[in-house]
Amino acid sequence: MGKRVLVVDDAVFMRIILKDILLNNNFEVVGEAENGKVAVEAYQRLHPDIVTMDISMPKMDGIDALRAIRALDPEAKIIMVSAMGQQPMVREAIKAGALDFIVKPFQPDRVVEALSRALA
Repeated sequence: MGKRVLVVDDAVFMRIILKDILLNNNFEVVGEAENGKVAVEAYQRLHPDIVTMDISMPKMDGIDALRAIRALDPEAKIIMVSAMGQQPMVREAIKAGALDFIVKPFQPDRVVEALSRALA
């Protein structure tokens, strides 16, 4: 089995695309979350090896969820997912402890590269 991934995005379609990329590249998707609040709960329950975290979500955004998860587990590996033009938020996320970011629309090679590098 591959490394265990928690996929966090408020858009079901984006989670499906990301899951397909991950499953086709020997990652195991252990859970999904549609907002930051659910992501923090899922992280505590599932203990994934790595998280892909969307930035813009309802209830709790990805940056707040990143901070909450890192407060629970300072070693947590989190890759941010952003749409084009969210560079200021990406910089804030990196400062808060994100290891990398991937941009929508997803390029499979870039997704695999970012996760593999973060897990190395």
